[in-house]
Amino acid sequence: MEPRFDHASEEPKLYQAWEDSGCFTPERNIAMGLSSKESRTFSMVLPPPNVTGTLHLGHASMLAIEDILARYHRMRGDRTLWIPGTDHAAIATQEKVEKELQKETGQSRHDLGREVFLERVEKFAQESHDTIASQVRRMGASVDWTREAYTLDAKRNAAVVEMFTRMHRDGLIYRGSRIVNWDPKLQTTVSDEEVDWREEKAPLYYFQYGPFEIATARPETKFGDKYVVVHPDDPRYAQYQHGQTFDLEWINGPVTATLIKDDVIDMEFGTGAMTITPWHDATDFEIAERHHLDKEQVIDEFGKMLPIAGEFEGMKIAAAREAVVKRLRKKGLVTRTDEDYVHRTAINSRGGGKIEPQIKEQWFVAVHEPFKLMRSSIDGIPAGTETTLAALMKHVVESKLVTITPERFEKTYFHWINNLRDWCISRQIWYGHRIPAWYRGSETHVGSEPEGDGWIQDPDTLDTWFSSGMWTFSTLGWPEDTEDLRAYHPTSVLETGYDILFFWVARMILMSTYALGEVPFRNVYLHGLVLDAKGQKMSKSKNNGIDPVEMIEKYGADAVRMSLIAGVGPGGDMRISEDKIRGYRNFTTKLWNLGRFVHAAKPEGFESAEVSLTEADQATVAEAHQAKADVARHIERFELHLAAERAYQYAWHTFADKVVEEAKPRLRGEDAAEAAAAYAVLEEILETCMAMLHPFMPYVTEAVHQNVRDGGWLAVRRWDH
Repeated sequence: MEPRFDHASEEPKLYQAWEDSGCFTPERNIAMGLSSKESRTFSMVLPPPNVTGTLHLGHASMLAIEDILARYHRMRGDRTLWIPGTDHAAIATQEKVEKELQKETGQSRHDLGREVFLERVEKFAQESHDTIASQVRRMGASVDWTREAYTLDAKRNAAVVEMFTRMHRDGLIYRGSRIVNWDPKLQTTVSDEEVDWREEKAPLYYFQYGPFEIATARPETKFGDKYVVVHPDDPRYAQYQHGQTFDLEWINGPVTATLIKDDVIDMEFGTGAMTITPWHDATDFEIAERHHLDKEQVIDEFGKMLPIAGEFEGMKIAAAREAVVKRLRKKGLVTRTDEDYVHRTAINSRGGGKIEPQIKEQWFVAVHEPFKLMRSSIDGIPAGTETTLAALMKHVVESKLVTITPERFEKTYFHWINNLRDWCISRQIWYGHRIPAWYRGSETHVGSEPEGDGWIQDPDTLDTWFSSGMWTFSTLGWPEDTEDLRAYHPTSVLETGYDILFFWVARMILMSTYALGEVPFRNVYLHGLVLDAKGQKMSKSKNNGIDPVEMIEKYGADAVRMSLIAGVGPGGDMRISEDKIRGYRNFTTKLWNLGRFVHAAKPEGFESAEVSLTEADQATVAEAHQAKADVARHIERFELHLAAERAYQYAWHTFADKVVEEAKPRLRGEDAAEAAAAYAVLEEILETCMAMLHPFMPYVTEAVHQNVRDGGWLAVRRWDH
């Protein structure tokens, strides 16, 4: 064996050999005799990285965790399938390409036109995909590349069209005018889950509104306000009646206002009385819907004031705010100002634009609309039962058809489901699955392109999460009834970051329970955020990020993988530093040196010698097997950090520090039988250590195995061999 394990040259060669031999495909595993068609299945889908960049530490953590599970179950003899793929990430990808286009040519997408611009986006996405696929391989991820998928490829598009058509037919997708999160910067709607809330200090103004004093941080929205709302139980306003009208002076002159009583009002905020702006605030919109009130648009889609603002028409929001306050102050209607008021501002997480809610005609998924569960039967809900998507999403977690690890995130999941609103699925961008709806005059056709002339397709695209919500079954061939779909769905585990529990996990449950009448996965394993050594979130602005590819090149994938697993329980944020990675590189070296020692220590004629182990030898071997059993138990419980620690402690502090040292005198002694027994113990324990560490550190363990045993791939060696 070479003096050291050269990860830079050996890791890529090993991965290529695994891939060429078909080690990662269930069909090849069956042919090798590792599993059979009757074996228990273990299946996962890789959460598809966005084609907007390169691998970061969050992806590296995800790949390490999932590969541990895949390699372990494959070695256990389970028929194991792990499907890779990438996500088109519509808004993020289009925004990135638009920025590049503007920087390079000074042009916008509108200058190029839809077709030419989309060709540019596809070229960028393909280049990014190729980089990501290369990096997934560098991490040692044992995915089945023969089944690779893309959320925007032809097969996934066919699945999206089928899903949209079915849901529309069942009354679960509709087109209507509702309030949405509008981004004036990107000129598109975004989902509730793609909104980041930032606290900022801004003046809270108190105005005299007829007999009421109201408070607001957004006076520029108040041109269309003609309703004042109070809580029905507020004693301060008991003398006023619901529906009572008042004439009063306001921004641009006299208005007639109507009093509305609604128990959504927080009596503790401000004066307990508020005017509402139904067109530009979700809560106000819902009040207006309940009481059948008028709604008037005040701000346009570009963030400028409309004619309703009178002389303020055309002004941008910030300038209009200042001008409105000045006007009301001149009229004596400003009663007081709280300069230290802190309120939340909605920001589009995809592009950084400030959200300005608008009422727009969009496509929605109706999460509370009753429908009959016809396609199958979910435990506890027979086929034919009338239910809702929201009820299904809640039921499968409550009944433990889907378990969430760590369990504390169930509370977060239920909070989100209990406050679920209809899902706006249309986006005003060009990149993505185009909405399969066609219009001709007053006619609307939903589905594939209709026959006949004059049909115009809806220009909008679907929310990225619509297609990625189908990922567990669209990758297995749905809507066709494929062998893969029957064998591997529901998938065994969905592993992802806890930060997209709402974005993705819940929507996958929604899609799968509706379309298949079954859950998309049995278990959800949530990992935490990757932090620096000081516990700070990594970011470009802080210059504290660590490039996993750079660390792989420097220390090897095995060291990076172990550093992301050790000491971090499910759902826990992990601290990582180059020192930690370097420390596990030393462990890689230790394993290689153990292999070199055992390889060199083989007594002459060992193969033909009769080996008789003493009781002490048998106890030593049994201790190694117990360590391996402990590792298996921890992996089965998703306690990967404990499994890694158990394997590490045994290999270094028991095998290397104790067993090897105690064997050296026997190996060097005159008694050939003693030497043979000592070597047999070392060889067995070395192989046991390589096997139990293989899911965590696949490269060095495979290399040691090939050098010492040379008996086929460790990657497809039975765990209990």
